[in-house]
Amino acid sequence: MDDDALIEHAFDCPYCGTSLTFVIDTSQGSHTTWEDCHRCCAPIQVQVVLSPMTGEIEAITTGRDDDVL
Repeated sequence: MDDDALIEHAFDCPYCGTSLTFVIDTSQGSHTTWEDCHRCCAPIQVQVVLSPMTGEIEAITTGRDDDVL
């Protein structure tokens, strides 16, 4: 894994509002994953969309586990 493929992304937990920072691995391409909130332990859905042409991040969307992203 290339260290350049790892980026930190800050956002608020959609359940409790706690400010969080997670490391996103862009070497996986566009993908959806789940991370647990460090405070309330709720599952947060994280959707990463990368440009197919450049590999650059187009969007990172977070939501509750049952949200449709």
